[in-house]
Amino acid sequence: MTAEFNVEELVPHSGLMSLLDKIVDYGEDWLHAEVHISRQSMFADDKGVPAWVGLEYLAQTIGAFAGLQERLQGKKPKLGFLVGTRKYICSKDHFPFGQILLLKVEREMETEVGLNVFQCVLKGVEVEASARLNVFQPNDANKFLEDSMS
Repeated sequence: MTAEFNVEELVPHSGLMSLLDKIVDYGEDWLHAEVHISRQSMFADDKGVPAWVGLEYLAQTIGAFAGLQERLQGKKPKLGFLVGTRKYICSKDHFPFGQILLLKVEREMETEVGLNVFQCVLKGVEVEASARLNVFQPNDANKFLEDSMS
């Protein structure tokens, strides 16, 4: 499908913490997004953006996928939580300045209680990373947070 939504419409992050630049394409169980690495990128240091930030890029791409599912049903995007990851592997320590990273997430498993597993890949000209991310999206994030605090 051709992307009909921008990042701001799908991801509940705002301001500097909204790290994705563009929604490229999506399908029933997947979404592709882009991140442009520059000196103004959040978390940038002298070498580029540290590779560990790739986990957040991928998590926000999953957030965009979840937000898309909500928007297609006429609803607002909900908050979700990164529960964990398995085998985040990156070919470099940093994402170099000037890179455009293509982020691909594909849902492998979905449960009725909001737990999901995604296979994730991040690719640039000079770098590649992959991971399986486990995420949780409760029906009511505010109630979930209140219950977990008490």
